[in-house]
Amino acid sequence: MGLDGGVNESPFTDLGRPPLNEQALNRMLVRSGSLWRRIEVVAETGSTNADLAEAARRDAPEGQVLVAEAQTAGRGRLGRSWTAPPRSGLMFSVLLRPRVDPAALGWLPLLTGLATATALRRVTGRAASGDFGRPGGSGLDVRLKWPNDLLVGERKLAGILAEKVADAVVVGVGLNVSLRTDELPVPTATSLACEDATFQEREALLRAVLRELETWYREWTALKGDPETSGLRTAYKDLCATLGRRVRVLLPGDRTLTGEAVDIDAAGCLVVATPEGDQVVGAGDVVHVR
Repeated sequence: MGLDGGVNESPFTDLGRPPLNEQALNRMLVRSGSLWRRIEVVAETGSTNADLAEAARRDAPEGQVLVAEAQTAGRGRLGRSWTAPPRSGLMFSVLLRPRVDPAALGWLPLLTGLATATALRRVTGRAASGDFGRPGGSGLDVRLKWPNDLLVGERKLAGILAEKVADAVVVGVGLNVSLRTDELPVPTATSLACEDATFQEREALLRAVLRELETWYREWTALKGDPETSGLRTAYKDLCATLGRRVRVLLPGDRTLTGEAVDIDAAGCLVVATPEGDQVVGAGDVVHVR
């Protein structure tokens, strides 16, 4: 019974969706020399991005990770809401202070998408092989829709939102894990459960994503944000489902651009070939045209 007379829901009410273990996550991820300084898990918050943005304004150090079992005001790109039943997904944000050329900051959400997709492909592949000590069999074919949605086929598995706060960047990730078909927020969404992924252990998934993110982030920042010498641009293009597709891009100001996505340029922008010539898109909502 809560202090206000209401009944508190136990985190173990749904045994199929156990809570995350904050102590275990810190033990596995926070160590000397690690990027990650603290992993905090909360039962509920409005938005992990908003919470860490406030922490950034108070000069919180790089490497803070905030994970919410439920969000009441989660946000996606372009102001869209992000909702999921408690403990059915991974909803977390990281606070970063990259020392790179400001022009390179546009690569950070793409880097996060690449790291998340790579981690998911790896852990689901190992689960398929039944041997976590080896690279494994065929995992989920997770791809990237520019700039940073994660897709399985044409359905959205995860989304990423990056926000600049003074000299910091807060990057949020929302990944659907155990949602059933009737729980998906929109018909175009999917989850690991809906894709029959063998591996759905949220704690191990979070560890895998954060480790992959640290690896890419360290390499990218060590090279001052250069997407070429860090291998970021090549790796992103290799997993980008948008390239080679006919696309319709909804641009700011209710404008629309239609053509073939042909490249990701050095700034992380999408290059679209149109009858009028190549157009560079820095921001917009991409629709893959069937």
